[in-house]
Amino acid sequence: MLFNSITYFFFITIVFTLYWSLLRKNFRWQNLFLLIASYCFYGWWDVRFLILIFISSSVDFFLGRAIFRQTDKNKKLNLLRLCMLINLGMLGFFKYYNFFVDSFASLSANLGLQPNLKTLHIILPIGISFYTFQSLSYSIDIYRGKIQPTNNFISFMAFVSFFPQLVAGPIQRASDLLPQFLKARTFKSDRLISGFRYILYGLFKKMVIADRLAYFVDHIYDSPERFDGMVLLVATFMFGFQIYCDFSGYSDIAIGSARLLGFDLTQNFKTPYLSSSFKDFWRRWHISLSTWFRDYVYIPLGGNQVTQSRWTFNILLTFTLSGLWHGASLTFIIWGFLHGFFLVSEHYLSKVVTLPKSFSWIGFITTFVMVNLAWVFFRAHTFDQSLYIFSSFKNLNFDFVPKALALFAENNKFREFLISIVASFPLFIILEILINQNDFNSLILKRGIILRWSFYLILSFSILIFGVLNAAPQFIYFQF
Repeated sequence: MLFNSITYFFFITIVFTLYWSLLRKNFRWQNLFLLIASYCFYGWWDVRFLILIFISSSVDFFLGRAIFRQTDKNKKLNLLRLCMLINLGMLGFFKYYNFFVDSFASLSANLGLQPNLKTLHIILPIGISFYTFQSLSYSIDIYRGKIQPTNNFISFMAFVSFFPQLVAGPIQRASDLLPQFLKARTFKSDRLISGFRYILYGLFKKMVIADRLAYFVDHIYDSPERFDGMVLLVATFMFGFQIYCDFSGYSDIAIGSARLLGFDLTQNFKTPYLSSSFKDFWRRWHISLSTWFRDYVYIPLGGNQVTQSRWTFNILLTFTLSGLWHGASLTFIIWGFLHGFFLVSEHYLSKVVTLPKSFSWIGFITTFVMVNLAWVFFRAHTFDQSLYIFSSFKNLNFDFVPKALALFAENNKFREFLISIVASFPLFIILEILINQNDFNSLILKRGIILRWSFYLILSFSILIFGVLNAAPQFIYFQF
């Protein structure tokens, strides 16, 4: 069930109506209703995978309580290890089994061995990486003594499966979201309006920007050998904006949907392409995941409270694992490693070179360019394809301009793409610059009623006129 579909519109309308009209006097009944609604939402893709999210949630609920009650440190640690084994075991099997089998087979073949290993036809359960990390962090935080377990099974199950953020985040910590399930929620009109505001802007970014850019990017990256370096470079930077608008658009709709039901989700993006450094970028991009890896991987490794060489290792390992989290492919691993390398290089370079504030634009341009070039590994279908694309950047020319104009004249879809981007992209850039100085909600509220409603109407008409309404692609992060 896609956020940008008529099906979801009817779904959220029904859920909202029943939730606030029939169940608003009892939050426990609301939680049960949200659990049922969330399982219906998730089962819309494949009802068979409901058993996985049920197992993951149940394991963390019961083992979390056992960890809390256990006084023996070794037994407490063993319970946590069991919890991690079950959760990461399911994630590893469904997401990484074939990848590691293929990798081991290739390595063995290079050594002259012929192991009899077979891959399996495994369907990746949608959202498994997100809800596994969310559920697992609950048990880890109990082990660390940061939170106490809940005795309310239904509320915990609803917390893990909460449909607005179930499939692609933001990954919520139990300390932030679970308490909201354990208390009464009251209907507030200002939250309703802010929820619709987030949904509207999310749909604009997804349907008008990301889905239009997808037409061009997919056309180029599906057969990069047909195009020269300049076209591939343009497509690469377009993908940078596509994935940002696609994923941040999803996050905005998730935040807005949750607000309609009385919940606050954490912000997942803060205008990352306006970052002045790689460190700043990772404070702004996919915040819920980057902070998860910081708290549960980087800091346990020693963080920055170690020698410089060990710190370098910690950063590189954390970001390499982050790349692997995104997908079972060498390209994702390289993408993650590259970002770790960027951060390490930036750290050591800052020790020998200090730029005055008047030259801060150098950091902005460097970060923007390198982040977008690294997307090649993220978007390319194979490692060899990514190498071909990078090699093509050696020969850049502007022959693509007359070719694009010819394509504009002949191809209706390309014409729609170009008109839509030219008409809507400036509005998106202006909003990003303004949001960089303010919270999105605060930015709109500071304006008068005429400006606010003009903003709503412009976004609405942009979606209706320029948005991809039929056969829209699914959100990119659904594959992770």
